[in-house]
Amino acid sequence: MKRLNCIIAYDGSAFSGYQIQPNQRTVQAEIEGVLRKMHKGSDIRVVASGRTDAGVHAVGQSIHFDTHLNIPINKWKTALNSLLPEEISVLSVHKVDSDFHARFDVNKKEYRYQVSIKKDRDVFMRNYQFHYPYQLDYIALKEAIKYFIGTHDFTSFCSAKTEVEDKYRTIYEIEFMEQDDVLTFRFVGNGFLYNMVRIIVGTLLEVGQGYRKPEEIVSILEQRDRTKAGKTAPGNGLYLWKVYYDN
Repeated sequence: MKRLNCIIAYDGSAFSGYQIQPNQRTVQAEIEGVLRKMHKGSDIRVVASGRTDAGVHAVGQSIHFDTHLNIPINKWKTALNSLLPEEISVLSVHKVDSDFHARFDVNKKEYRYQVSIKKDRDVFMRNYQFHYPYQLDYIALKEAIKYFIGTHDFTSFCSAKTEVEDKYRTIYEIEFMEQDDVLTFRFVGNGFLYNMVRIIVGTLLEVGQGYRKPEEIVSILEQRDRTKAGKTAPGNGLYLWKVYYDN
């Protein structure tokens, strides 16, 4: 038995999220279905670095699974991609130690969120960017971002449905880049709560429009109340970009 770590990409608009759900098409179900076929009906559990919601995409999701098949490592990528649907792509496959865990061994994660600030809606990008055609104050955005950096209790910036009790997370970097009227927010942290990136983006956009002052972020964090933060930006603009491990 050996443990394999795969980096995968997927178009989230085609799925009801990553995690298996009854009577829903999910990324995990598709991958486990392929592995079941390869293992002649045996169920193979796939563990991911974390789940993504409906409509959310991945450029570098990390998963692991155990297998007894004697397929050479350099053949696994082709074997999986030949059976997976076109919305999922295996980018790399590596053999890892038996104690490697795709979720618990994560050192940090990078998410990116894309906002189209074009006046006209691009119908071809509607599943991949949040259309927000308003003028934004970039100086205010940069000022607000500074208050998120560091270790904080992010209760105000996660869904009320969040089940985890410890809501302290550390954000190492937040930046934004504009190119061709597309604003990309980049987040790097040791972990992110349910809807955390989307709520931060929604709040930052309100700051950029002048509805909130940058320094309000401090009091919003301190109040630990979801109703004090901004709206949750839609899932279609969010990408799980990269998962980092110590090695």
